[in-house]
Amino acid sequence: MKAVRIGIIGLGNMGRFHADYLLGKQVPRCELTAVSDALPANLERFRQLKTFTNSHDLIHSGEVDAVIIATPHFLHTTIGIEALERGLHVLVEKPISVHKADCERLLGAHRQAGQVFAAMFQMRTDPRFKKIKHLIASGELGEIARVNWIITDWFRTNAYFASGGWRATWKGEGGGVLLNQCPHNLDLLQWFCGQPVAVRGFCQLGRYHPIEVEDQVTAYLEFANGATGVFVTSTGEAPGTNRLEIAGDKGRLVFECGKLLFTRNEKPMRQFCAESGGGFARPDVWQVEIPADGAGPKHTEITRNFIDAILDGAPLIAPAAEGMNSVELANAMLYSSLIGETVALPLDGAAYEKRLNQLIAGSTMKKPEVQVVAEDFTKSFH
Repeated sequence: MKAVRIGIIGLGNMGRFHADYLLGKQVPRCELTAVSDALPANLERFRQLKTFTNSHDLIHSGEVDAVIIATPHFLHTTIGIEALERGLHVLVEKPISVHKADCERLLGAHRQAGQVFAAMFQMRTDPRFKKIKHLIASGELGEIARVNWIITDWFRTNAYFASGGWRATWKGEGGGVLLNQCPHNLDLLQWFCGQPVAVRGFCQLGRYHPIEVEDQVTAYLEFANGATGVFVTSTGEAPGTNRLEIAGDKGRLVFECGKLLFTRNEKPMRQFCAESGGGFARPDVWQVEIPADGAGPKHTEITRNFIDAILDGAPLIAPAAEGMNSVELANAMLYSSLIGETVALPLDGAAYEKRLNQLIAGSTMKKPEVQVVAEDFTKSFH
């Protein structure tokens, strides 16, 4: 195979975005050959390609070697399983599934040798986040003691939630800010620090919007080495904050306003604490601004890596198997809040699925779909 034939399933905001850069030849050695969407109107601008009104026909058409799945969340599992069982390579948008049990079902369908299954976690390509990962993995920060991420600049209006009948419902989306806006932040959090061993979540449902899912979250995290963390997010706060702070034995990293700052201890804090003769002494520090150019190519780099993995066997930046970590973390925060208790990880996926199904069955929300003004949604990428 010299070039990979790609199909896109789902032509909402993200599906059209992927189609545009593929048609613009921004990713070499691949060709967009087919698209599918349940709404025929969404297919009109792609008449130069093979078009389908359901994913099954595209998957079995013989027109594609790989698919990008960009549908509403619950469909990631069923469509992903069908595509994997058909033998196609799969790149799935975030989250890879709505809940952990579905993640396990989806990942269980990935059995063929040489079949590439990746997740669209493009924030891992951001040079600034790659620097954070390197500083932690190389030992420059030392053992992590604390992590805090306030990510409340995901502001969304009521019109946003009205733009799709499936949005912000238990049945259509399976969750709110944790499952829609924050999968990338949760993925990065566990990519940097590892998965917590315990979570206590406090989630407010529909605090700021006429929706039934969470739009305000504060969660407390505990890690295996004794480190602690706090994760705060909202779609109802303006202007909002995006501040990531990671404290380690050798200093503190802060990412805010696009800048990465490293306050480095001249002597590790535990060593200084043990050796200093002064009760109020502090280690000397160096203030370092870590250089990193821009935010990187993001989506196109993940797709390019997907193609390289298919054609050359390149290691994946974001294997789909790692996509379950952010889903499990989101589920644990919400489940903890619902039952009013701290939740140990690994999460009991069956227990969470049962609780989610109860929320779906008990839902009385009738949310009409409203046409909203067309906007450049890529401004929300951060």
